[in-house]
Amino acid sequence: QVQLVESGGGLVQAGGSLRLSCAASRSIASLNEMVWYHQAPGNQRVLVARITSGGSTYYADSVKGRFTISRDNAKNTVYLQMNSLKPEDTGVYYCNTALLFRNYWGQGTQVTVSS
Repeated sequence: QVQLVESGGGLVQAGGSLRLSCAASRSIASLNEMVWYHQAPGNQRVLVARITSGGSTYYADSVKGRFTISRDNAKNTVYLQMNSLKPEDTGVYYCNTALLFRNYWGQGTQVTVSS
């Protein structure tokens, strides 16, 4: 099992920055991927960024060049640095991983970007 706890959300003006954290209850070095999802109001969750155990990263086109995902295996934490935030980035951000064919989600952290 894995428990994931997100933090770092808040209210920020357009153009500002936030850094989200996802703390895991177990070693993340053994997890193949750690993923951040975004759920805008009224919409489904969409993948924003993911990072593999080897450090390879993937970003959705909407956040390329603005968001950076990273991991600190010593702290069992994954980060999402969000720069140049836009109002459309508003929503709940969820951390996700899979272990033994089971998906695990955090409770989410709210990000609100004002125009």
